[in-house]
Amino acid sequence: MMDELVNISKKRIEGVSVKFSRFLKDKIDVRQRLIGIKGARGTGKTTLLLQLLKELPENKVLFASLDDLWFSTNTLVSLAEKFARTGGKYLYLDEVHKYANWSQELKNIYDAYPDLHVIFTSSSALDINKGKYDLSRRALIFELQGLSFREFLELKHDIIVKPVPLENILFDSHVEITKILKKVKPYEFFGEYLSSGYYPYFTEGTGYYHQRLKETINLVIESDLPAIFRIDYGSIIKIKKLLALISEIVPYIPNIKKLSVQIGTTRDSLLKYLQLLHNAHIVRWLSSDAFGINFLNKPEKLYLENTNILYALNKSKVNTGTIRETFFLNQLSMQHLITYPKSADFLVDNKYTFEIGGRNKGKKQITGIENSYIVKDDIEYGYGNIIPLWLFGFIY
Repeated sequence: MMDELVNISKKRIEGVSVKFSRFLKDKIDVRQRLIGIKGARGTGKTTLLLQLLKELPENKVLFASLDDLWFSTNTLVSLAEKFARTGGKYLYLDEVHKYANWSQELKNIYDAYPDLHVIFTSSSALDINKGKYDLSRRALIFELQGLSFREFLELKHDIIVKPVPLENILFDSHVEITKILKKVKPYEFFGEYLSSGYYPYFTEGTGYYHQRLKETINLVIESDLPAIFRIDYGSIIKIKKLLALISEIVPYIPNIKKLSVQIGTTRDSLLKYLQLLHNAHIVRWLSSDAFGINFLNKPEKLYLENTNILYALNKSKVNTGTIRETFFLNQLSMQHLITYPKSADFLVDNKYTFEIGGRNKGKKQITGIENSYIVKDDIEYGYGNIIPLWLFGFIY
């Protein structure tokens, strides 16, 4: 029956397009023995695996999704053993969180088959570094975020622009803006991206994009979270209710006691639910602590993960200011540490302070703050410490 897996693998690899690839593809060294790729549903993890395999010798590769029925009567270790015995070198595994014993068996494979190179994908909610069998000392872990504005322009409109590092944006923005504006007028496509350009499945049609996104979110809450964490049906209902409330009031400085009463749960359970939604890349937990999330302490501020989710969950109540802040937070959080400062909107890498607004935004909130910037929407060019919002969509 393994022949069926091999045939499926060949068809999937042959069928994948390599015309466009995600920013992460060139960062992955397939010579490493064990690599994990985390990311929210719909960001393109499966396509990335198949594209990597397409560049390798055909008789040395195998792609398998761990939700395949084959694994109901066979183990992951037995697959690796058969594959290695027949000369296989590159075993790429999709959806490992759907396999109950993933952590121990990946460890066993790593230890038993030194010539095998394994890459696996998982839900973003899966905390690999705290895996029971400690893969953190063996696996290199990457995170695949949704499309940046830059990637969207390339995939949807064939407009190719190189990434612009944050330092270039801050200290050489005029040069970078001039290069980009020779190729594209950002505001011709910016609204489209904010509404329906973050997840690559818009290539299959945009008519039902928001409906599909809502279904994906439901699937994460109803299927992925219970598969990874011990949460019951009652908790699932409360998480959905919590998300519905948050979607109407973000950005939100949470009153945990009030929110707990509204949801009908305890303070600790509420903070756990918020952490799960953050790890699943549905909600963004913004803390003032540079050391990351601690679910014993409440978040300073809550956002939805990206602007597409804002439109999908509450299209009739989308606020322009919320869209701007969510876009900035989402695009920079891929490669930078974002925390909540005492003044202004965001602190980046514990060094740069940003206030986000429209074209008439003033400098009052950042007066006297070193390394501070005003980020304005509805402008193409910037000057001094004023930077156009759209430019931050080119970071990755």
